[in-house]
Amino acid sequence: MVVKPRRGGNKNPPVLSHEFVIQNHADIVACVAMVFVIGLIFQVSSPLASLFITLHHNTTRNVSSINLPFEEEILYTSGWKDGCAVFFYTLIAIVMHALVQEYVLDKITRKLHLSKVRHSKFNDAGQLLAFALISALWGSNIIMRENYLSHIALLWDGFPHAEMNFILKFFMLAQLSYWLHWIPEIYFLRMKRDEVPQKMTTAGIYIAFVSFAYLTNLTRIGTILLVLHFIPEVFLSLGKLCHFAEKDAPATWLFRVGNIIFILARFFSVIFAVLTFWFGLEPFATQALRIVALALVGGLQSYLLFQFSIFHVKRLRTTVVPPVSHPKSPKKTKKATKADKEVSDLPEVDQNTRKQAQAKKLKQK
Repeated sequence: MVVKPRRGGNKNPPVLSHEFVIQNHADIVACVAMVFVIGLIFQVSSPLASLFITLHHNTTRNVSSINLPFEEEILYTSGWKDGCAVFFYTLIAIVMHALVQEYVLDKITRKLHLSKVRHSKFNDAGQLLAFALISALWGSNIIMRENYLSHIALLWDGFPHAEMNFILKFFMLAQLSYWLHWIPEIYFLRMKRDEVPQKMTTAGIYIAFVSFAYLTNLTRIGTILLVLHFIPEVFLSLGKLCHFAEKDAPATWLFRVGNIIFILARFFSVIFAVLTFWFGLEPFATQALRIVALALVGGLQSYLLFQFSIFHVKRLRTTVVPPVSHPKSPKKTKKATKADKEVSDLPEVDQNTRKQAQAKKLKQK
């Protein structure tokens, strides 16, 4: 068994009922994934199982090497069989989601005793932190290995980049699988109706962006833009976790760093997009593709900045403290102000005399 049921009660729900599926969805999905893995063992089912587990549409190319005159390099292209791989790794993403929830986040939330609203937000931030951290490190490794920054012309030279190495193709398919797994998670996690549109919008934007980059052979610039996006998400998600855990000091610094990196990421994303789509791909790609790609990236960055600004404007409005007023005794305040003004208009000697007289009257009362 992969994951213990998280919402169990004293009574076991009927088999294949909604409650049973929700409680044991990770185990059910893990069993389905194991069917494909076991299928690799048998010769009869191995071709069908490998269609879902391994990456296909591979090509072989001879490249020159220092040690050997010719060396074979296995590269991959996109094709219809990638849909089978995405389906299988979507199942793996569901299982990994449950593992992180059960063995990491649930153990932390039990100690924090959070409310239902904070508990849900804490889980969302924790899941996003795990995925953003893995994606940022994984994508950064690809960028450094392929020298995309040191030789920035690689982003457009030789376009279309129909051939990818194994790690780059697997990275893009993993991105698609993760965001696709949020669609069934809406049912498995019993999300409220007001939470569904936001979650579906977020997942839909990621799926559309990654699919467009993958199908149009823009995986190189797509990887850079994804890394730029996930780096601030790491700091912001970690800040949210500290905030919900009432660690205000580290949360404040993480939010500040995350906000700065968020703005810088939007700025550099636009720079890379303009440099690649408008100038670099001019001799290689059609004008329509360049305009559509640049519009998508620019529109996404504008949308993210708009949501960022709206969030901070609302936050500033809630933190502004209204001035304290004392409406109970307006006459007395006005009378006291008038008396003070009369005293201040007198000479200094007369002011002391008047103040002494007022003090005697107060004592007699």
